[in-house]
Parts: sequence; structure tokens; C-alpha cells
Amino acid sequence: MTVAVLFARADSHYKALPDVDVYDIDRDARTYDGPHPVVAHPPCRGWATLRHKAKPRADERNLARLAVALVREFGGVLEHPHRTTLWEAQRLPAVGQRDAFGGFTMVIDQNWWGHRAQKRTRLYVVGCEPTQVPPPPLVLGEATHTVGLWSGRDKSTCRPSIAKHEYEHTPPELAAWLVELARRCKTAPVGSSEALRTNEKENTDV
Repeated sequence: MTVAVLFARADSHYKALPDVDVYDIDRDARTYDGPHPVVAHPPCRGWATLRHKAKPRADERNLARLAVALVREFGGVLEHPHRTTLWEAQRLPAVGQRDAFGGFTMVIDQNWWGHRAQKRTRLYVVGCEPTQVPPPPLVLGEATHTVGLWSGRDKSTCRPSIAKHEYEHTPPELAAWLVELARRCKTAPVGSSEALRTNEKENTDV
């Protein structure tokens, strides 16, 4: 089964995977109209902890709202930082709960798949049961690096921070795992396309 990867980097590891249709900045994920399940990586800086210091484009926050709608319509998984405000704004389910689309939330650490930092991450999954999720690896102990700024920290006693490009890159092993997860997802059984758009309008924050 083909999987569409939305909002990928131009140098994304996803482009090396078979049967994966990658939408980077040149292809524009806003044009995606199905029918395949998706792995969505919408921009997070407008929703993240340091959003007050970010300078997102005027329409950038809406890309995450679009990603929620596409995951609900075609099935698949949306990835965002653990401390994102997208979940509250879009009324996405807490861990252990399900929403009207059958969607559920998982929390993972990206160092399980080889990232140098822990990089705790939320996943919103629609179209499969939790028991169908591919088993994630489990890595014990601290990651070698951190995600963060040096401000206010003693460099001599702290783990180093990852490089700037590592903030956005998905480790190859995690990319393959997310694609396999999306392949196990079928079109969300609840609601028509029109109902999905109506629901998104109701859930949009202001």
C-alpha cells in the first residue's frame, strides 16, 4: 500500500523508502487529495513551547489543522512535539481516550529509533486499533544529547544540544516505523468529507 508523507523536508529520509509518496515544500501538501493514508509532519513552531519567539508565516498554523483533517479523512498518523498546543486547540484525545473519529494518541521518544536526543513526541493515529500499532523499540537510559537552548545552563555540566537540522529530521528507522503504522490504517469510518470539514471549523481556535 502506498503512503503519502505530508510536510516533509526536501532532504527527507522518507524519499528513500519504497511505495512512499512524499510531499515536500515544492509539491505542497495543501494539494493532497487522497486516497492513501498519510504520515503528517505539519510545522510546529507556531504551536510549540517557544511559539511566542517564533515567526511563522501567516497561514502556517492552519497547516496543522489541515493535517488533522487529512488524517481523519484518509487514515494515518500526525506527528508533533510532546508539548504542542495543537491537541487542546483541536480537541484531540488524551492518552487512553478515543475521539469521534476513532483516533487515539500515543507518546513516543525518538531516541528509541536512534535520535541523539530524547525528543518526546505525540502521535495522533486514525484508522487502526492500538493493538495494530507496530511494536516500538524501547531504549533505556538517557539520550546523549538534549533539545534546547544553552541559555541559563552550565555547558560544562550539561549534555550537548543537538544541531539545528536535527530538530526537523525524522530518524530513518522512525520514518520506516511511521510508514508501517500508516499502512495499517484505513480510511476513518466516521463521517463524510463535508462532515470532517464542519468538525474542523467547529474545533478551530481563534
